[in-house]
Amino acid sequence: MIVAGGIAGVTAGLGAIYGITALARNAGGDTACRPAVTLAKQIAPLVKGEVAALTVAPKPLQVPDLTFRDAEGRDRKLSEWRGRTVLLNLWATWCVPCRKEMPALDALQTKLGGEKFEVVAINIDTRDAEKPKAWMKETGIHQLGYFADASAKVFQDLKGVGRAFGMPTTLLVDPDGCEIASLAGPAEWASDDAIRVVEAALKR
Repeated sequence: MIVAGGIAGVTAGLGAIYGITALARNAGGDTACRPAVTLAKQIAPLVKGEVAALTVAPKPLQVPDLTFRDAEGRDRKLSEWRGRTVLLNLWATWCVPCRKEMPALDALQTKLGGEKFEVVAINIDTRDAEKPKAWMKETGIHQLGYFADASAKVFQDLKGVGRAFGMPTTLLVDPDGCEIASLAGPAEWASDDAIRVVEAALKR
């Protein structure tokens, strides 16, 4: 028990140090991400209705280069999507709001997905790796690529920069890997309101 407690304490300490470091790195704002803040201000008037809870980036923030795996088990990095606008979403099968919004994310990918835009939904189930795959198939989620992080480190990395407090967590990221907007909680991503926001982001 003492050893387990000590390990947990060290882990928590390292996590805290990581979080403080990440926050300090972005405290003054990443100058390369200033255009994303300008874009965020431009789309702010469109943030209403079904996406009224969306928070546009208040200052420049470089999104951490998250590491996760694809359906074949290959390591992937968020930076591989540079050059495309990304709607990054963290979800899990145990999260009821996550499950409810997945069909809408799939529909958004169907409508706008392509060379300039992709919905990257990362599953963070930590037990049965096959469960989320089976759930997506049963639910008819066919347009979204399957990405997962069984360690849920992607959640901790986003939490370290103040962008993950619960599930689902979603970020709209520009082609340079900079935050345009974020949302804590679900949204109707296939709605006209959401589509207008994403299309405005793509006109950058």
